[in-house]
Amino acid sequence: MLDEQTRATILELHERGWGKRKIARSLRLSRNAVRTVIASCSAEMPALDRREKAECHHEEILELHASCKGNLVRVHEELRVLGARYSYQALTAYCRRHGIGYEPPEPAGSYTFHMAEEMQHDTSPHKSEIGGVEKNVQIASLVLCFSRLTFIQLYPRFTRFECKVFLDDALDYVGGACDYCMIDNTSVIVLRGTGADMVPVPEMAAFGDQRRFKFRAHEKGDANRSARVELSFDYVQNNFLVGRHFSDWNDVNRQAVEWCDKINATFSRKLHASRRELFASEKPRLKPLPDWRSPVYRLHQRVIDLEGYVNVHGFRYSVPSSLIGRRVEVRETRSDLLVFEGPRLVATHERRHEGPNRICLPEHRRDQHKKRRQIRMQADERELRARLPGFESYLTELIKRAPRGRAIANPRRLRRMLRDYPREPLLEALKDGSTYGLYDLERIETVILRNIRGDFFPRIATESDDDDER
Repeated sequence: MLDEQTRATILELHERGWGKRKIARSLRLSRNAVRTVIASCSAEMPALDRREKAECHHEEILELHASCKGNLVRVHEELRVLGARYSYQALTAYCRRHGIGYEPPEPAGSYTFHMAEEMQHDTSPHKSEIGGVEKNVQIASLVLCFSRLTFIQLYPRFTRFECKVFLDDALDYVGGACDYCMIDNTSVIVLRGTGADMVPVPEMAAFGDQRRFKFRAHEKGDANRSARVELSFDYVQNNFLVGRHFSDWNDVNRQAVEWCDKINATFSRKLHASRRELFASEKPRLKPLPDWRSPVYRLHQRVIDLEGYVNVHGFRYSVPSSLIGRRVEVRETRSDLLVFEGPRLVATHERRHEGPNRICLPEHRRDQHKKRRQIRMQADERELRARLPGFESYLTELIKRAPRGRAIANPRRLRRMLRDYPREPLLEALKDGSTYGLYDLERIETVILRNIRGDFFPRIATESDDDDER
């Protein structure tokens, strides 16, 4: 079929006086085609009067489309019952041409982003294998709209706290901030309203003001507005998460940063440069981050339980036992858990996402052991001083001269000797020890045994002794 431009050429050459044979030879067309165009005297394509198979069922199609709730499969089945003999594809094509349950697509348009004007942030749920177990993860992404520089991190959950932690890390990675950050209408940041009427949560608005950027939200239903960040999720799912193994959450995010460094330095045929090369021209126009930013943490109020732990998100963290029953303030940061009693920092733990739910620092339980040991030593010393009057200086020196780690053993052994041996031989041995500076209880016990050898352990007569007497 000849197009309109070819038909116009045929008519123009005919007006110049060219014959049909010459026109057909020059344009490599058949003489009948040239003759038909000249006879029509019009460059426009003639309308095709072609009757469609489904046209005779137009009213039935409209009724069935309404009763079947737009399901064309059911419409086709009912038409077959009515005697229609055309395919399902013919029905769908007829509905498209006549606008039955179908709206023609509208052009999406394009968005122009200037340097350091906009960055886009969003999250997406996925699954990933971490520590040999498949887990639900939340992927957070930040993309600079001009250079497409990308930064991602993965979290087990994504609350307002994780949002601030992520944005802080992303701004550090980028080294600055754009004028505003485009988001979807997420409740993590949005207080009320949508699109241009969106009002951010005061906490998040203050966070953005301190980092020198504003939050904006795209209009409801205008998902293409955030296409920069949405495309990154498909790349993450089909590239970063494929074939990689992670030992824990720290390993996940460490590899995520390495992956971002790699893709940002890779040449893009679409951009005709790498993201890093485009970012080099954009970076001088970014707003510099303030010299000091308030630390990001989540605040918890807790009471120390009877075992000396605080409970945060199902994990129990140890504190000094002297704080049992006291109210403390727990600050949850990106990587640590800080426990404060008033203004004093009393414990620091690594923040846990998985693993054993009881985390105990050795110094906390060592303090408890030392305290119990000191109480026992004091009780033993008081008992010995009460039962051995006049030997106070000897007891003090005995405890003082004990080998390292044996300070509690000497009083215990002396208590046992008081229980097992007669008092008089023991006192005589202690007097000798005090006189001659003898503080080895092994030797003191030898002296006691020598003093009581004939009294406390009487010799039992045997048959051989009787024979000797005879």
